[in-house]
Amino acid sequence: MGIIMSSDILIVTNGTKESFPAIEQGAWLAADLNLPIMLLGITERLDPAAIDSTHPLEDVFERAIGVFKAREVAYRLEVRNGSAEKVLPYEAKQNESIVVLGPLGRPQLQRMMAGRSIRHFIEEIEQPLLYVPETRVPVKKILIAVGGLGYDVNAEHIAMQVAVKSGAEIVLLHIVPPIDLNYPTAQAVSKNWQHLTETDTPVGRSLRKSLENAQAAGLSASVKVRHGNVIEEIVAESQEGNYELLCMGSSYSVHSLRQMYSANVTAEIMERVRCPVMTARFRDASV
Repeated sequence: MGIIMSSDILIVTNGTKESFPAIEQGAWLAADLNLPIMLLGITERLDPAAIDSTHPLEDVFERAIGVFKAREVAYRLEVRNGSAEKVLPYEAKQNESIVVLGPLGRPQLQRMMAGRSIRHFIEEIEQPLLYVPETRVPVKKILIAVGGLGYDVNAEHIAMQVAVKSGAEIVLLHIVPPIDLNYPTAQAVSKNWQHLTETDTPVGRSLRKSLENAQAAGLSASVKVRHGNVIEEIVAESQEGNYELLCMGSSYSVHSLRQMYSANVTAEIMERVRCPVMTARFRDASV
């Protein structure tokens, strides 16, 4: 099992209550992986008239410190001014952090005009990213979406590290989409989707390898295959299986035509599920 070299857990808040689950989940992750925390508070709107009033980050920082102390994790606090879309990608580049953030509690009109910020962050942040709409701790059941194209290897490694430390069960999920392509591999996958791990297809070999890695690490692991629309089936499985963590790869760093015509699957899923979602970009270890 590969080791993801992370320097710390970078947790982001803009002071809204919607961003607090990221602090709770991030503190749990830091304790699990034995990593220090940098809590980055972003002041998005400075009100010159409110110079004597409580800073919007003050209450959140005070609550966060209580959470960090309870988890017995090392932490430091930083504050930056500006929009999260500009500040966070810059700060993330400074270290090999795992970035943890949640909804930023923007007004609905702003979200409609500017779009969901999570899509911007997935594009701009190269480090592993954990999106937390609501707190789910402790993590005892992890769903890893395995595409079979190798994009998910880093997300899988992080998920397995978390599982080893927390004793979580792992379910490896592959979705076989409806296929009308007339070539042998696609037909073999579509025809044998209910027992893919027994096939000599790239996906079958990938699933077997993932299962071997998990079992070699002493984890309780199983494979689940569903048939249908990729986004719909991943969302359905995450809801039906009561998982505390969903892990997915990202092809953003892979220069391929797929990106130009396929929906951003990760962002679509992050916008629809309630459990935390970890995504990590593909990185070629041979480079």
